[in-house]
Amino acid sequence: MFSVLFEKELKSIFLSPKFVATFGVCSLLILLSVFVGIQEYKNEVDQYNTAVQLSEQQMMGESSWWGIENVVFRKPSVMQVFVSGVNNDIGRSAEISTWVEPKLENSNYSSDTLFAVFRFVDLTFIFQVVLSLFAILFTYDAINGERERGTLKLALSNAVPRAQYVLAKFAGSWVGLTVPLIIPLLVAMLMVMIFGIPMDGGDWARVLTLIGSSILYFTFFIAFGLLVSAFTKRSAVSFLVLLVAWVCLVLIVPRAATMTAGQIAPVTSVAELESQKDRFRTDRWRAYGMQRSKLWEERRTAMEGMTEQERNDYMAANRQAWDEEEATARDATMDEMNEHSRKLDEELRNEKMAQEKLAFTLSRFSPASAYKLTAMNLADTGTSLKNEYEDAMKDYRTTFTQFVETKREEDRRANRGRRGPGSNANDDEPLDLAELPRFDAPKQTYKEAVEPTIIDLGILSVFSVLAFAGAFLSFIRYDVR
Repeated sequence: MFSVLFEKELKSIFLSPKFVATFGVCSLLILLSVFVGIQEYKNEVDQYNTAVQLSEQQMMGESSWWGIENVVFRKPSVMQVFVSGVNNDIGRSAEISTWVEPKLENSNYSSDTLFAVFRFVDLTFIFQVVLSLFAILFTYDAINGERERGTLKLALSNAVPRAQYVLAKFAGSWVGLTVPLIIPLLVAMLMVMIFGIPMDGGDWARVLTLIGSSILYFTFFIAFGLLVSAFTKRSAVSFLVLLVAWVCLVLIVPRAATMTAGQIAPVTSVAELESQKDRFRTDRWRAYGMQRSKLWEERRTAMEGMTEQERNDYMAANRQAWDEEEATARDATMDEMNEHSRKLDEELRNEKMAQEKLAFTLSRFSPASAYKLTAMNLADTGTSLKNEYEDAMKDYRTTFTQFVETKREEDRRANRGRRGPGSNANDDEPLDLAELPRFDAPKQTYKEAVEPTIIDLGILSVFSVLAFAGAFLSFIRYDVR
């Protein structure tokens, strides 16, 4: 009996204009989004390679280790082809020097403000918005529409089990919505291979997991549509209820959760943070200057009464010790400023993490948020991407600074007594950068990407099961008259 009901439901769906419209729209949007994602990825790779080469050429043109600075760039990820996430919102480069903490700057949207207004359409948008609406379109009249047409009463008068009937409705709607996705998704994967996007086994596993979570997401809306259809008598009422529920779940709840978290767990503004850093730096440099002036006053006092020759001999004999003393004091001052900045940045990050955690927790009352978080975690284009890169850049800055400081110390020793500390014997001679440490972009493994999604996938599963259970129980008691 179930196979007969399932076949009837499939025929009804495949022969309806809804299936044609769904197939056409899904095919167009999926192929277009992947194609645009591929082109954007290739453009970003070209820009990344060019920027890295220019940065290296600029450093190679330097003739002194005292003026050298490096700029590192965020490497494009192949997963941004499918899930853009915050990829275009966070910065693309950061300055690496001994004086400045690395911060990602120059985002895609800061240079292309038009795209910041309209945003890109990626696979997550298609599933989150378009497919969920199609799921409502498929199921809003699945039960009450049959009742209005009189076919439900006729079918149940033939001793058709209600359990099998609602299962056939659910399975038919699910297959009818899944089939329009399979063909364009397969073509999209073929496009990725044809255009030579360098995806490894872990990337393909992420894509398959993303597709699975997307199917799980619109499964909820299919079950939810059946629930509302089995709970109401008229299809017009169920469509209105589903549309209002969709607006709340997809659009309102995530934004309301963010606003609520912002009020409950406020975060220190960037302007206030930078003001605190500037005040501390100013105070420490002033203290260092006063200490240095005091030392030179003591040295001048010690040289009082000496002849010019004795003074020159005394300064030459103590120059190295004085340089080391000043360098030690300067390094200690910089260490204090760096440690203060590090603590403030860590406090700000902790505040942001607390706010994000609260916002994500509240937003998970919406399956749309749970799906969005799943997709961004799988693609590693979520809010943690900025922290991952800045942490890697800070580690690289430590290595870079240690290397440059070593080279500067070698210059001081090699040129002491000739042209002053920190000078090269030949300013026209370019630096040898063969040993300069290189920045390695952080790479997330498949296991690291999947682990944060377990909770959200569980939430989507629970939502789907509860919605179908509600639809099942409602239909068991449904009045067909």
